[in-house]
Amino acid sequence: MFQLARLKGNLSQRFPSVYLKALGFLLVFLIFFVPVVRLILLSISSENGLTIEHFQEILSEQATWKTIYNTLIIVTGSTILSVCLGVATAWLIAYTNIHHKRLLQIFIFLPFIIPSYMTTLAWTQFMGVNGPVAAFLNLLPGQLQPINLYSISGIIVVMGFSHYPLVYLLTVSVLRKIPRELEMAASISGSSRWKTFRRITLPLALPGIASGGLLAFLANLDNFGIPAFLGIPANIRVLSTYIYEQIIGFGPSAFAKGAVLSVMLGLIAIIGTLIQWLLLKRSKQIEASREDMEPRFTLSKKKRLVVQGILWFFLISTSIVPLLSMAATSLIKAYGLEFTLQNISLKHFEFVLFSSSKTANAIENSVKLAAIVTLIGLFIGTIIAYLRVRKPTLLTKTIEIMIAIPYALPGTVLALALIFTWMEPIPGWNPGIYGSVWIMYIAYFTRFLILQVRGSVTSLLQIDVSMEHAARTSGASLFTKWKRILIPLILPGLMSGAFLVFLTALTELTVSSLLWSSGTETIGLVIFNFEQAGYTTHATAFSMVILLLMLVGFLFMFLIQKIWESKVMHNGNRH
Repeated sequence: MFQLARLKGNLSQRFPSVYLKALGFLLVFLIFFVPVVRLILLSISSENGLTIEHFQEILSEQATWKTIYNTLIIVTGSTILSVCLGVATAWLIAYTNIHHKRLLQIFIFLPFIIPSYMTTLAWTQFMGVNGPVAAFLNLLPGQLQPINLYSISGIIVVMGFSHYPLVYLLTVSVLRKIPRELEMAASISGSSRWKTFRRITLPLALPGIASGGLLAFLANLDNFGIPAFLGIPANIRVLSTYIYEQIIGFGPSAFAKGAVLSVMLGLIAIIGTLIQWLLLKRSKQIEASREDMEPRFTLSKKKRLVVQGILWFFLISTSIVPLLSMAATSLIKAYGLEFTLQNISLKHFEFVLFSSSKTANAIENSVKLAAIVTLIGLFIGTIIAYLRVRKPTLLTKTIEIMIAIPYALPGTVLALALIFTWMEPIPGWNPGIYGSVWIMYIAYFTRFLILQVRGSVTSLLQIDVSMEHAARTSGASLFTKWKRILIPLILPGLMSGAFLVFLTALTELTVSSLLWSSGTETIGLVIFNFEQAGYTTHATAFSMVILLLMLVGFLFMFLIQKIWESKVMHNGNRH
């Protein structure tokens, strides 16, 4: 009887758990995976059933092949530039004895932290006819002109500079983990530095370089802001902007064409991922368990000063100076005037801050979207991360993969998939979500939840599971365990992930460009519309306002983390 009662008790505890897991998996499947399936089905569907006529129609158009060519050239060229810059800066930071490395890293990450469409605005002013580059070239003999950013080469340069920090981030850590004994042995054997780098350092660093290169490739492929700001005025299309033009054109077969182009864009992303997998498969996985922070090449004082000077010149001229040029443009009375005291005015800031209802509405919409999605993502993402770390099963792994798919997809592809899904989630039933602000909430949550999951996973992996066992043995409840142990220890990591979600959602443009409706304009969309309508000074002024708000946010986040760390350390020392 006792065993039977115990069995019933175990079953009564397991059934609710099983139901909750099944419900959670079903919700994740419907929200994150079904839209992708609906998109693929639409691309091969017609009134007569499954067909490939949409693909045949799209592939028979010369504009499609021109767009694919532009996409491949721009994405490949910008990825190569990102890899070269990322590996070079990572090697200098990891291996040489240059000074002020932490400060240098801040400048390296700056182009990636700032939204790409704002970076593009900064570069257009930097390279403009009245910009500092043109003024400098006018002092030189000959008729030298700045690079034309409204071209394929211009798009490649801006994209490459925007995404090389991704390569740097994943490469610098791998370089520091390569055992220096291998490089020392090669040097003792008479190998030159270049030969050692080519035969030992580079092959061992290939996992980090390939991973960073893939992230840069996907970021370049996904990017909408840079090709939209620079490509649309020059009639240069890539797949992301071509999908946008098809959907906003509202032609008779706009959605079908958009679905086909989205599938093609997704295939390019998959091919890039497979190439990275092949590189990783052939690479050598030999590395130390800890990062070696000591320099491996000691430069003489003269060489060090030269290298530092070149690196500082590169970082300042590619991150700070373009922003200063954009700030100068936002202060002149009219676009095209020279930056002089007579031409300085604050009227554009007055317009975007006090006169324009669009900018005020955009800030309100973006803050609401980012805040609500961040709070929901913080709760749900941390739960998913806890199950993934503490109770790893095939189910939790599958859930994580499905949550990652929307972020891995280009933004225009995800937006189109959500349109098809929520326009009519059940045949014959339109809940009215598409065309309202609710689809924006769904899109942001779907796209950015994985950022919180990954941030929470990283934090939880640093907590020894024995601490939870000790709390359970001491009789602590689930609530007490989270309140007294887990949350205090993982809160800095959770807040970092939440801040990343908030910041990314606040300045999002790609998904919003296809999902917005009247009254739901976001910050990125208003800046994009200002620029497309020719109001460059309004676009730059609004961008400067947002950048200043972001700077305040970074400082606030930094102070909160420092205060919390000191509080935790103080409590730890007291106990």
